[in-house]
Amino acid sequence: MSDDPPAAAFAWRKLLLRYETLLLGVLVAEWLFFYFAGTTTNRRGVVVGFGTIDRQFDILRHSCEIGLLAVALTPVILTGGIDLSVGSLLGLCAILFGKIWHDGGLSIHAAIALTLAGGALAGGLNAVLITALRLPPLIVTLGTYSLFRGLAEAITHGAVTYTDFPGSFLFLGQERCLGLPTQAWGSLTVALAIWVLVHRTTVGRSLRAIGFSPEGARYAGLPVRRHLTLIYMIAGFIAAVAAIIYTARLGQAKADAGTGYELFAITAVVLGGTSIFGGTGTVHGTMIGVAAIAVLKNGLACLPAVMRLNAAEEMSGLLTGVLLLAALTAGVLPKILSGRRGRLPASAKT
Repeated sequence: MSDDPPAAAFAWRKLLLRYETLLLGVLVAEWLFFYFAGTTTNRRGVVVGFGTIDRQFDILRHSCEIGLLAVALTPVILTGGIDLSVGSLLGLCAILFGKIWHDGGLSIHAAIALTLAGGALAGGLNAVLITALRLPPLIVTLGTYSLFRGLAEAITHGAVTYTDFPGSFLFLGQERCLGLPTQAWGSLTVALAIWVLVHRTTVGRSLRAIGFSPEGARYAGLPVRRHLTLIYMIAGFIAAVAAIIYTARLGQAKADAGTGYELFAITAVVLGGTSIFGGTGTVHGTMIGVAAIAVLKNGLACLPAVMRLNAAEEMSGLLTGVLLLAALTAGVLPKILSGRRGRLPASAKT
């Protein structure tokens, strides 16, 4: 009985010092900063800016697509892989959805089903090139990044935009359900499913083993090729889900949809604590990383100084790059310092 309090204290200390807990504290501090610095009252006495409820819903609504891509990339990066094509695939799937419904004359439900299948097949293409041909994921997905965007441009000739979707479909991206933006429920469902896959199944443990040592995982009898194929197809499927939500939110499908989203998604994953070298990471950490980036982007647009300069997008891109470099450095620096310390002579260590 006497050991229980120290054990409980140790457990709480371990929880408080977890990377995700520290990142959550940074997120809260970030939100409070923008709340006090970016919230004002207009001449009519109405509160405007970052602190309004509508602004919080906008943050949630506009972060759903990037959040979905980040969740899709988490198991991929856990294996030591990467998928640079998810943003381009989002644009291609948006165009496929619009063309199937508008030009093909099929129902919205049929168009959604075919688009989801197309996204999974596109992810399967990445998987085949990576697993069957043993090509590096970076090179493969860099190629499909251009391929998918080029197909979207070719289908639309760079000019066609599909619009006039029915209101029942636009409800998915523009209305609220049970007090929250409708797409938030779909995003949370997908995130929960991936969380269960990564943290509560043998597949998730296998993904970490593959990230630590792919050859070791093969010698251990793990179905490495099957698991890699699964996660890349899931990534393609979720990119298609994000495309449908994106189209419903804007009310239009266009070829440049999702441009640059892969950068924000990868940043969110790495910022959330997933090692870019594979082996370690959590889905809930990724979600906190998504929230941190979403608050940053929207908070900057509410700061008076940034508004006067009309430089919210530029500042957002700059700080996102800084966040990515800082997260990468934070993951590598301890190993470098410990390695240097191990090489020091005993007299220098003391």
